[in-house]
Amino acid sequence: MKNTFSSITDKLVAKYKEPVGDENIKSTNINVLLNRVKQDRKKEGRKKLLFTAATSLGVVLFGILVF
Repeated sequence: MKNTFSSITDKLVAKYKEPVGDENIKSTNINVLLNRVKQDRKKEGRKKLLFTAATSLGVVLFGILVF
């Protein structure tokens, strides 16, 4: 009974363990990730600025047409 329990436990745990082989090792370059974050922040800032400018222009034009 003890062997059956340990074999079931081993099978369940094997799903969540990382493989030991060299071919399955993944690495990530932190500089690439940091550069991507910087670029995303710049893009987001530009989008916010463009949206604010377009909204302000729309409000001014609406104000001129109404009054």
